[in-house]
Amino acid sequence: MQQQNGVYDLLKMLEISLEEGFPIIPRKFTVVKTKEIETLIDRIYASLPVEVQEARAFLRRREELQIEAQQKAEKIISDAQAEADRKLSEADFIKALEREGIRIRTQVQQECEEIKRKAMDEAENIRAQATEEAMKTKEGAELYAEQVLTNLEKNLTQQQQIVKNGQVYMEKLRAESFGNYDVPTSYSSERAQMTDYAIR
Repeated sequence: MQQQNGVYDLLKMLEISLEEGFPIIPRKFTVVKTKEIETLIDRIYASLPVEVQEARAFLRRREELQIEAQQKAEKIISDAQAEADRKLSEADFIKALEREGIRIRTQVQQECEEIKRKAMDEAENIRAQATEEAMKTKEGAELYAEQVLTNLEKNLTQQQQIVKNGQVYMEKLRAESFGNYDVPTSYSSERAQMTDYAIR
């Protein structure tokens, strides 16, 4: 009973201490002597029965365990979030690499197609140029052959004329030889006409 009265006395002292505090604006807050209040609270707990103190210690321990468990849980959640962020970052990095790989592959394919197209255009130009050169060469060869044949024809014509002239000359010589042997006038006249025609 005396212990209980002591508790009541301490509570009364705590109440007085709180009343001695002065309010500040706004009136929701009151300035008190913190040290005095804490000392009274400790004395109140010390005046409580052993069972109550053990229960208070148990509650305090349980609260500490709850705080510790909460801290562990928060750490687990934080670690899990960090791991998730890391994996997500790695996944994003891998996706970025894949996108870059696809971009590079597409670019290489486009460059290869462009090189192929240019090579085909170049080959077509070379083929067209070679065809044009071949046509020019063929035309030149045909013109050359035609010129050679024309010259050959002229030479043959000249050679033929020379042969004819030689024949006429030989015929003239024979005619003159026959004249020395009293060839008939009619025969000499015909030979002379033939010779004159051949010369023409």
